[in-house]
Amino acid sequence: MNEQLSKASEKGALRHGGRVLADQLAILGADTLFCVPGESFLGLLDGLYEHRNSIRVVTCRHEAGASNMADAYAKLTGKPGICAVTRGPGATNAANGIHTAYQDSSPMIVLVGQVGRGMMDREAFQEIDYRRMFGEMAKWVAQIDDAARIPEYLSRAWNVALSGRPGPVVLALPEDMLADMVHTGDLRPKPVAECAPTPAAIGKLEDLLAKAARPLLVVGGPSWSPACADAAIAFAERTGIPVAASFRCQDYVDNAHTNYVGAIGIAPSPELTRRIRKEVDLLIAVGPRFGEMTTQGYSLINIPNPRMKFVHVHPGPEELGQVYAPDISIAATPSAFWDATGAIADDDGRRRWSAWRAEKRNDYEAFLAPTDVPGALNMSEVMRHVSETMPKDTIIANGAGNYSVWVHRFHQHRAYRSQLAPTSGSMGYGVPAAIAAKLVMPEREVISISGDGCFLMTAQELATAKKYGTSVIYLVVNNGMYGTIRMHQERNHPGRTLATELDNPDFVTYAQAFGISGERVKSTGEFPAALERARAAKGGYLIELVVDPEALTPTQTLSAARAQGEAGLMQHELPR
Repeated sequence: MNEQLSKASEKGALRHGGRVLADQLAILGADTLFCVPGESFLGLLDGLYEHRNSIRVVTCRHEAGASNMADAYAKLTGKPGICAVTRGPGATNAANGIHTAYQDSSPMIVLVGQVGRGMMDREAFQEIDYRRMFGEMAKWVAQIDDAARIPEYLSRAWNVALSGRPGPVVLALPEDMLADMVHTGDLRPKPVAECAPTPAAIGKLEDLLAKAARPLLVVGGPSWSPACADAAIAFAERTGIPVAASFRCQDYVDNAHTNYVGAIGIAPSPELTRRIRKEVDLLIAVGPRFGEMTTQGYSLINIPNPRMKFVHVHPGPEELGQVYAPDISIAATPSAFWDATGAIADDDGRRRWSAWRAEKRNDYEAFLAPTDVPGALNMSEVMRHVSETMPKDTIIANGAGNYSVWVHRFHQHRAYRSQLAPTSGSMGYGVPAAIAAKLVMPEREVISISGDGCFLMTAQELATAKKYGTSVIYLVVNNGMYGTIRMHQERNHPGRTLATELDNPDFVTYAQAFGISGERVKSTGEFPAALERARAAKGGYLIELVVDPEALTPTQTLSAARAQGEAGLMQHELPR
């Protein structure tokens, strides 16, 4: 706490609500706030002016960009991402990132301007009841009506955002409350309570490991850290157990490690999913909720009773047994779990499971081999080149779309945290997430990968990147359509496509309009030199990757998807 703030706290100096709020953020250790400024929270901006040397205020161009940057900040730092937006349209725009933070279990505090207290419940200008609006996508939603209670609310918000299953908290701030002058003391930061396994649970886990012939550890979910990632792979080495990652958590273990056997999620290795369905006899999930994407639409594991022995570890007790009935439920943070398992070692397991682990590792390495696709540019070769030439700690940020399948299948993550991707499947995430990553970790190289549809949802944040001098490499995979939706149309309604074709701008010229250099790449052979130019550029670089629309996925063309749909339609129409 700086000297000026310390004195204010000691004396209970008269401060306006906006200053009190800014002071609490400083005390809690917030160092970055993402916002689109609005007149409804001018008091907060005025308070932040006093902390301009310790709290960086990042001005964004759209509230979805600001909230997604806050989510990426939370993923990278483990601290709550702080986002401030104005009332009404500002709040509705920010809902995109709030929903992502909720489904991704990212700690976040969203400060929303609100109409004056004397105007409430009259549908005043841009008035919304945020408790009702965000009730299903936030851990806690509240409105601060008394400036003297700001420290109480901020203390609770910080704790709620981080505790149990982390997530977003929304605080509404009536603009007149931020102007109120009050005498109030400041909060005192407190450590967040951490749940841990019982000795009995760890004993039962050891018994299951001793009896398992084909075990699998799956990692993912919230509250991880570099130390947790190291502990996870150390556990795997001691016991010999193979390790898989849940959807979009591939960076939790080094993908080059011999115990790593791949990720489960969208378009996973068929061999990995087959083995989970048919062969795994002990499944240990540390962190993931095992939602729809990770479980192939809840088809990978039987509900409610899994076929195999099932151990579920999660920091939110409410998640345990919600869908699947575990043999052992452990309410614990990943760090507490790994601490409790530090004494578990199994030389016998390493011998018993060596062939099983090697088979699964061989499956994974075979799955990395580039596939042949139509067109001059092969995204599997592009991603392999990125993996082989970029630094091990390069951060890859992407949104949602068929293009992301190439990223998840062919890129190997070597360090935690090097993957920023929304498990919520939100388009437009990659650009703001990459910008936030470069702001938070300027020493690391950052690549944003987007489809042509995904990119334009938040491409205005290139202005933010330019303003703050972030040297992000932007890869835009251009196939001229919303590829995922087109794929589903062809499979379900072959030949009856609608609303999926795109008329795109010249992406290179678009980037240049923001002062960001770039080039268009039309063949695989052109990419290596283009990537080197991008890495050498100052202030960012955009590479437009022109791909054949037929190259729908690594294993299916657009025509094949249509034929699949036609075959299904014909079979449906045949008389019985």
